[in-house]
Amino acid sequence: MSQGPAPGYEYLDSSPGDEEERRLAAVRRYELVDQPIEEANQRIAFIARAIFDTPIATISMVERDRVWLAACEGLTGVKEVGKEPGLCASVIKEDQVYVVRDALSDPRTLEHPLVRGQLGLRFYAAAPIRTHDGYRLGTVNVIDARPREATEKQLKALEYLAAMVADELELRLMVIRSAAAKQRMRASVA
Repeated sequence: MSQGPAPGYEYLDSSPGDEEERRLAAVRRYELVDQPIEEANQRIAFIARAIFDTPIATISMVERDRVWLAACEGLTGVKEVGKEPGLCASVIKEDQVYVVRDALSDPRTLEHPLVRGQLGLRFYAAAPIRTHDGYRLGTVNVIDARPREATEKQLKALEYLAAMVADELELRLMVIRSAAAKQRMRASVA
């Protein structure tokens, strides 16, 4: 007879709180935010940039009050941006790829600081990173300072790259849980 999920496996448990609190708990369980950039994520950002031939590509994790960049191609010295609606913070509410062909004429992004500011963002395409238990944590995205179109093939590739990030996160979680189990075992023996 099942007695429920094993302790310490919150991934399998239903977390208390509203949906956004559960999503934030999912972001944090991977222990990726505020950590050094991992090579696997940097490679994925590089591939996204190459597929779209854009000057910028990032992998983002959407936190409570900020968007943390888990990888970044084409921007130096930027680790996080604001969580204003219209870009990454809006993508995590979607199930499909989010495309802004010209941010100056798109009502979703018209007033966004990255559009109005020095970056001058015009084109943005992003796929949500969905965990295996359904939470949308962040995005794999590409950015250009000029308006443009994206092909269906490019958008499908972006979706696949986001799925690859999700798979990498699951591997990361297995390592985290394995280390925690090892530590618990050592503590119980001592």
